[in-house]
Amino acid sequence: MFVKTGDNVQVIVGKDKGKTGTVIQAFPRANKVTVKGVNMIKKHQKPSQTEPNGGIKDVEAPLDASNVKVVKAATEAATKKSAEKSDK
Repeated sequence: MFVKTGDNVQVIVGKDKGKTGTVIQAFPRANKVTVKGVNMIKKHQKPSQTEPNGGIKDVEAPLDASNVKVVKAATEAATKKSAEKSDK
């Protein structure tokens, strides 16, 4: 997988197209990443001892790694990385 935890990425498709954020988690087997502030969903939290009020929380959901591209910090330009074989 070409994206690692801590990389700055930009979403290239979907409802959050054009948004940028930092990768919080990467799931290589599922080929998914979780990006901070992107792909937010509503989670209904049942009251518990740790969260006595419960309620509706906004959390980030994973999205497919092919739907993001890495943003270089120096140039702020998004580049689509791919695994390439060298002939050496």
